[in-house]
Amino acid sequence: MTEVDPGTVSGEPVPTADERTMATLAHVLQLVGWFIAPLIIYFVKRESRFVRFHALQAIFLQLAYMMLWMGFMVVWFAFIFGVAFGGGKSGPPPPLFFVLLPLIWVFAMAAWVGLLVMAIVYGMKAGRGEWAAYPVIGGWARKALSD
Repeated sequence: MTEVDPGTVSGEPVPTADERTMATLAHVLQLVGWFIAPLIIYFVKRESRFVRFHALQAIFLQLAYMMLWMGFMVVWFAFIFGVAFGGGKSGPPPPLFFVLLPLIWVFAMAAWVGLLVMAIVYGMKAGRGEWAAYPVIGGWARKALSD
């Protein structure tokens, strides 16, 4: 019989050391392997609900981050081309260009730092055997596992 920790989600069994390691890797390897590393872990450890939960969170986080970057690139190129070809005027760019360009860059870097922090923090929680869920994305992973 498997040991059950009352602090786990709905009485789920306590994850083994191997499950905790794989869940940690799913979170941390997303920093270098994007969504591919957690996807591989998801399929390799498909029998473990704990690993699947953490791998799905990492996959969903990477997909959300990718969508954020796509939106960022659209805004970036629209802004650059709007200033470069704006009205066919020649001369220096407007002062707003020098304010918004660094702000867009800072937003992009802040998103990357947020991803880095979340991957490390939730990787550590997975290593301790916690069913810790990312804000919003954790709910998506729980719903995907319940089907």
